[in-house]
Amino acid sequence: MKRTFLARRNAVLSAADVSWGAYALVFALLFLLFRLLAPNLFWHALSPVYGSADALANSTRSFFASFENAATLAGEVDALREQNAALAAENQALTAKVGETAELPSTGVIAGVVARPPESPYDTLVVAAGTSAGVAAGQEAFGAGGVPLGVVSSVSADFSRVTLFSAPGMRMHGTVGSANTAVTLLGAGGGTFVATVSRLAAIAAGDNVFVGGPGALPVGTIRRVDSDPSSPAVTLQILPALLPFTINWVVLRDTGAAFLNTLRTATSTPL
Repeated sequence: MKRTFLARRNAVLSAADVSWGAYALVFALLFLLFRLLAPNLFWHALSPVYGSADALANSTRSFFASFENAATLAGEVDALREQNAALAAENQALTAKVGETAELPSTGVIAGVVARPPESPYDTLVVAAGTSAGVAAGQEAFGAGGVPLGVVSSVSADFSRVTLFSAPGMRMHGTVGSANTAVTLLGAGGGTFVATVSRLAAIAAGDNVFVGGPGALPVGTIRRVDSDPSSPAVTLQILPALLPFTINWVVLRDTGAAFLNTLRTATSTPL
């Protein structure tokens, strides 16, 4: 009984195997016939799918490329901003230079001040012009408005030291008051001067002080008049027309042997 059942099952399985084999053979023959009769039909049928895939790939590349382009443009914009800021700063510096140098004397060597009190020694300026620019010891330094400042006391190839007239030991001749009373100005340090005149000169605080040159050149203003009832003279305390701590530009030029003589009274050291 059991053997009969097994025999029948094996017969059914064998018949199923034959049927599947027949189906596979028929499918293979049909596929071969299909390829022979329409060899490109398969590719034509799937070409829209491949086209869509290509379009999607191109879109993806364009999408990510847009980020790369945006990053590149952002970098270029930042670089342009930096260049614009640098140009604006340079333009501002040039504008400031033009404004500050407009009131300087028209002849002579224009030099920028690179050190001033308190960075430089007491009552001296270090300026960025030397023998290579035609500067020589003994030349006079002028500030805005033609204000006399001092004399060149030492020179190197590219820099010069200017000893201010207000330095201790310096002296120059000038006039004061409406009557142009002659005075000898002595450097008192810190940009200031002192002078002694007769009490009868009637000099008062606020009077201007001038020195000789191409016309009367302003050098300072009377701040205070000190007097002693027992003395026939009064002492004038004089403030500078230009504070040495705020000077940015000077003009250096030769004004003759008188300033070489003045230079000999200055106490200075070489650069």
